[in-house]
Amino acid sequence: MSKADDAVSCFSRGFNCSQAVFSAFSEENGMSREDALKVACAFGAGMGRMGATCGAVTGAFMALGLKYGKYKEGDEAAKEKTYALVNEFAKRFKARNGTIVCKELLEGCDLATSEGAKTFKEQGFHAKRCTKYVRDAAEILEDLMK
Repeated sequence: MSKADDAVSCFSRGFNCSQAVFSAFSEENGMSREDALKVACAFGAGMGRMGATCGAVTGAFMALGLKYGKYKEGDEAAKEKTYALVNEFAKRFKARNGTIVCKELLEGCDLATSEGAKTFKEQGFHAKRCTKYVRDAAEILEDLMK
């Protein structure tokens, strides 16, 4: 199964966008899937339903940090590599989807409100939009992590 298929499968089982992307890459980079699901839980729906950076994007950023991030004092090369990959990821995601901002991806739908949650459900955004964003994020991430 590809990483994108893994992420979409996780998303379809009720985990949020950030959890789906991050957990698909966690085990091969030294973190259990369970811990990845816990860590990423807060980042779904644009960080706790705030509509900020898309959760699929933040999940990818965390995966890049897990694999390449600075963990030793003075390892500025690791930090710079991570930042460069984050910026490249964002560039590619924007090229596919126009933005990395959750509210913009969902046409202004505010998931923090009951009206926004209703619109999200009625418009079928989970299946029609968010599944695509999860797949896109995992595909881009898989390419960058080769």
